[in-house]
Amino acid sequence: MSVWKSFKSLYFATLLMLLGSGLLSTYLALHVAERADGIWVGALMTGFYLGLVLGGKLGHRLIARVGHIRTYVASAGIVTAAVLLHGLTESLQVWLPLRVVVGLGMMSMYMVVESWLNEQSTSDERGMVFSGYMMASYLGMVLGQLVLAAMPDLNINLLLFVALCFSLCLVPVALTRRIHPEPLHPAPLEPRYFLQRVPLSMLTSIVAGAMVGAFYGLAPLYASRIGLPTQMIGLFMATCIVAGLLVQGPLGWLSDRLDRPTLIRVGSALLMLIALPQAIFTDLPIVFVFIGGSLSCMLLFSLYPLAVAFANDNIEAEKRVSLTAVLLTTFGIGASISPLLIGVLMKSFGPNMLYVSLSLFAMLIVIRVRPQAISGDTLSDEAPLQHIYMPDGISSSPLAAALDPRIEESHVQEQMQDSPLADVGEMSEEQHY
Repeated sequence: MSVWKSFKSLYFATLLMLLGSGLLSTYLALHVAERADGIWVGALMTGFYLGLVLGGKLGHRLIARVGHIRTYVASAGIVTAAVLLHGLTESLQVWLPLRVVVGLGMMSMYMVVESWLNEQSTSDERGMVFSGYMMASYLGMVLGQLVLAAMPDLNINLLLFVALCFSLCLVPVALTRRIHPEPLHPAPLEPRYFLQRVPLSMLTSIVAGAMVGAFYGLAPLYASRIGLPTQMIGLFMATCIVAGLLVQGPLGWLSDRLDRPTLIRVGSALLMLIALPQAIFTDLPIVFVFIGGSLSCMLLFSLYPLAVAFANDNIEAEKRVSLTAVLLTTFGIGASISPLLIGVLMKSFGPNMLYVSLSLFAMLIVIRVRPQAISGDTLSDEAPLQHIYMPDGISSSPLAAALDPRIEESHVQEQMQDSPLADVGEMSEEQHY
């Protein structure tokens, strides 16, 4: 309870961030669907995820130059302005760069919160702090969809509500009395090394990113195209997100007792089969739409945590900070590409192409992830490690590696604090105030 009390301001800020972001994404998807085709919906989501991927370096530079609070305030202010600008123009050509700006700003905000949580938590409470952060993130995403269900009219009031969330998330951070943390920097990326050591995890990570990014971005469009009213679309999205979150507990229990590559393959095979009815039929009863969507999310939301757990089993302790950062980046790249591509398919062949794509992605994992081909020679001495549900590239930054309770604090300090900031320049003393 003391942990929750200590970090309540950061948790509340995170909840408001994700509430606003989740509501904005679904609102834009539905609003664009009324006046344009699925290509633009996919393009807008791709722009957002691209901003998230590119925002890591920008956030790091800002924090190093002006400190955590100023970075957060500036980023939240820019995101709020970008949200309001959506209401001043209907031009999709303007909305596209605005989505990139929102992604860039939110990544900077993620980095502030995550580095602050890491700095202010002790090694024995990092697991609890981490859990609180995850709960705040996903509760915010669910609440965003429920707001849409309660306010189904796609008018400017929803944009004002989103802007309100982003402006209010400034308050708990700006007024915090906590000591200003030292700047963290993202762990060094070594994609070639990890492609050689853990190719199955890298493949699963990018494919999982493609599936999760496509679902978050295009599931509202799918639901709209099959005839669901706006309030039901909000409930549909909320139900799917909750289902994906609830499965994480049982998944962790299974992951610590069964072979993780086998779980990845079995989960992908089940996803491929469960997605088939919605891939084939567009006139299913609404109850089947909800059940199919929820079961699909249970399975596709489990792939990335399993990939992370399996990769950690095969990597030495001193490399795990870098590993987590690489997997998060890989996930984000997958999420950046898929919405646009699948949006094109949905325009040409219909809304069921979302679930066709999910089935094909799952089939790829089934074909490529072969547990029998793994010798086990690369396992680290302490493997298997405890399964921890890692946040994905949609609700976190590369600094989330520092919050992983499986990673020793000494390795975090070595890789994320001690490296010189040669490209940043000399930091001002006033950043610490």
